[in-house]
Amino acid sequence: MSITGCNKEGVRCAEMAMVCLTDFEEYAREHLSKATWDYYAAGADECCTRDDNLLAYKRIRLRPRILRDVSISDTRTTVQGTEISFPVGIAPTAFHCLAWHEGEMATARATEAVNTCYITSTYSTCSVEEIVAAAPNGYRWFQLYVYRNRKVSEQIVHRVEALGYKALVLTVDVPYTGKRRNDIRNQFKLPPHLKVKNFDGVFEVKENAGPEEYGIPANTLDPSISWKDVYWLQSLTRLPIIIKGILTKEDAELAVEHGVQGIIVSNHGGRQLDGGPATIDALSEIVDTVQGRIEVYLDGGIRTGSDVLKAVALGAKCVFIGRPAVWGLAYKGEEGVREVLQILNDEFRLSMALAGCRNVAEINRNLIQFSKL
Repeated sequence: MSITGCNKEGVRCAEMAMVCLTDFEEYAREHLSKATWDYYAAGADECCTRDDNLLAYKRIRLRPRILRDVSISDTRTTVQGTEISFPVGIAPTAFHCLAWHEGEMATARATEAVNTCYITSTYSTCSVEEIVAAAPNGYRWFQLYVYRNRKVSEQIVHRVEALGYKALVLTVDVPYTGKRRNDIRNQFKLPPHLKVKNFDGVFEVKENAGPEEYGIPANTLDPSISWKDVYWLQSLTRLPIIIKGILTKEDAELAVEHGVQGIIVSNHGGRQLDGGPATIDALSEIVDTVQGRIEVYLDGGIRTGSDVLKAVALGAKCVFIGRPAVWGLAYKGEEGVREVLQILNDEFRLSMALAGCRNVAEINRNLIQFSKL
């Protein structure tokens, strides 16, 4: 877990250890192209929500318990009935091949090695078939958008179910794409050698057919999507349906009423509506509303093991990381993603022990105190 630095003369300097996730962030910032870095880093508008996703964790304090015999600790948990090594998985993020030539195949192998959940993005630069072939024993969910042409969504649902994906993650916060200023300034486009592989040949881009948006023709997402489409999706598949993008207790209650199996509390990494709440701030009201009827997960702003501990204490069954996985890819592909996950696992185990928790079941809201303004 180290990188070798060089001085201006190209002489090798002492190796720098990759100690925490921000070390990977700095490496990625220095080594990715400006347009690629800006794409991954982007938030909507003024990036207030993106930044608050991180800052909100710093407003939460832990109430550690002592003398609890933490000589043995166990970080394992389950999601949708399947055991994973610790409550951190990989959130759906697009275009992994921009960060590393093997892209999502490397991510899949890393999560298989660590034994956790990888949510594959619709907008992956490797196909769902390639991802399964790369990590045949991995535990995977598939993140789904609904398109104006419903047949496109139907076909991908049937493909991933046949391939052994274990859940569908319906992303509901993108009726339209948020305004990401640097992507507009950079005129961001996928380079010609990369494609949204799951739709290869589906959206044929004809000469002068109009603008593209993130690798497929603009205006293909369906802004008319509504709660009735949850029933439509349930009619297509026997897979559990998890809704990603809920931030209010009202929508959490509707999700339960519509028979979904889980909620990911998410603001899309601050890339959609700017000015919404940080996900960790929205978590408690959703957990209180759901009252254990379905599992609640969270993404956005996780950077340390103590962040994971705080989210689990507030009721998240598992958290998912997006940008840090991409930083790991940019550093060293599969090995880099594995290192990012391992650092989080080690930090989570240490935070648990220092807070007096021997296993995930002992983590609860009594560990949390909100700092006074």
